[in-house]
Order: sequence, then structure tokens, then C-alpha cells
Amino acid sequence: MTPMIIIIVTQLITSFIAAAGFGIIFNAPRQSLIQCGLIGMLGWILYYWLVEQGMNVVPATVLAAMLVGALSQICAKLYKTPIIIFIVSGIIPLVPGGSAYDAMRHFVVNDYYTAVQLSTKVMLLSGGIAIGLMFSEVVNQLIIKLIRR
Repeated sequence: MTPMIIIIVTQLITSFIAAAGFGIIFNAPRQSLIQCGLIGMLGWILYYWLVEQGMNVVPATVLAAMLVGALSQICAKLYKTPIIIFIVSGIIPLVPGGSAYDAMRHFVVNDYYTAVQLSTKVMLLSGGIAIGLMFSEVVNQLIIKLIRR
């Protein structure tokens, strides 16, 4: 296998495990853990692919969060489960925890310039996740209103 295929397979597996693992931690129903893992995996692989194609990380995060939100809505309707179960597990791979840790580490060692840069990036990525989830909900509500008319 080529190195790129190995990297992509590794990304798929680890993001699935992370999302499904957080589903377990948040007491998601057992029958929905596979869906939680798949939603997180698909959101992460979209983010990863967009960044690899040269897109900035913030819009890539927004688009991946929109995918997570849309897939969560579909799974919530199909499996008659609260949407929050799928959303919380699905966004876990997108959360900028490593960057937040690096920002705090730079604050501790008095490297404020780098710390502020990293903190800004973390806030933009976190806001991107929120905007993506919100936008997918708005689109869902618009589709529902159009169907009812």
C-alpha cells in the first residue's frame, strides 16, 4: 500500500474509535455507537481531505461540522434517537484539543505571542464547529418548511 492510503486508513480508524469512544463515555445507547463512530469518521475525513486539498482549517472545520450536523439529523430521525447523541460524538474528532493544550503551554512558559496566536486559532475553530452545526440545523428547518408547503 502507498503511504497516503495508510495515512487515510489510519485517520478513518482512529476518528471512528474516538467518536464511538466518546459515545460510550457520554452513555449513548449501545445500538447507536456505530452510527456515532461513522458520523465522527465522515466528518473528520472530510476535514482532513479539505485541508489536504489546500483549504484553510477554519472553513474546512465549518464544512465538516455541517456534515456532522446533517448526518446527525438523518440518524436521529432514522433511529428515533435524540440528535445530541450523534452530534456530541460526531464533533469530537473536530475539537481542537491539541491546539488548546499548546496555547496553554505557551502561556505557562511566558511565550505570549505564540499563545495568543494559538488561542485565536482555537476560538476560530470552536466557533467554526458551532456555526457549522447551526447552519446545518437552519438548512434542515428550511427543507422541512419547504416540504410542508
